[in-house]
Amino acid sequence: MSIYGYARISTAKQSIERQIRNIEREYPGAIIVQESYTGIKFDRKEWKKLFTKVKAGDILVFDSVSRMSRNAEEGFAVYEELFKRGVSLVFLKEHHIDTDTYRKALESSVPMTGTAVDCILRGVNQYLMALAKEQIRLAFDQAEKEVEDLHQRTREGIQTARLNGKQIGQREGARLTTKKSLEMKPIILQHCKDFGGSLSDIEIMKLTGLARNTYYRYKAELKANK
Repeated sequence: MSIYGYARISTAKQSIERQIRNIEREYPGAIIVQESYTGIKFDRKEWKKLFTKVKAGDILVFDSVSRMSRNAEEGFAVYEELFKRGVSLVFLKEHHIDTDTYRKALESSVPMTGTAVDCILRGVNQYLMALAKEQIRLAFDQAEKEVEDLHQRTREGIQTARLNGKQIGQREGARLTTKKSLEMKPIILQHCKDFGGSLSDIEIMKLTGLARNTYYRYKAELKANK
């Protein structure tokens, strides 16, 4: 049996040390896997390696459910897959959805009596299983809502910047921009020191995952549109 701790941050401003301390406090011998990734999908390099490596009997620890996933549908699907593989999941801030808790709920079925009462007991057992699943879904739903709230605040910040006279995006007549540039330019505009932010070019490249040439092209376009 192996114990793994997975810690993830989304931006260069965040510190991953707090998550690691929390995991090691409860699981001192945990093998820590850490990652910096912006996004809600599971297409993360270190996570994919870990997901492939863990096996039945292993324990996988997260500081919170949001560190595993901020997409409710995908998060629940991965949770169920790992559960079926026999991997124990532990969420330090949401112990009520640990796989051990879920497993106990499934195993706490009321035994059948061989009488007419069994119709009621089957309904009770189905309700207990549905309730356990719902608690897990709600936890992932809340993590996804946090992302949506963050995106809303970002949109409001962009709107405020526009009202204050900052040009975001392309001017009329400019060449067609890609979806990627539309997603990344507001981040550059918000965090780059040249636009009043606190991060250096290298830090933003790490934050966004942009290649050097692409980053400086987006930055130059933003400066040209000011």
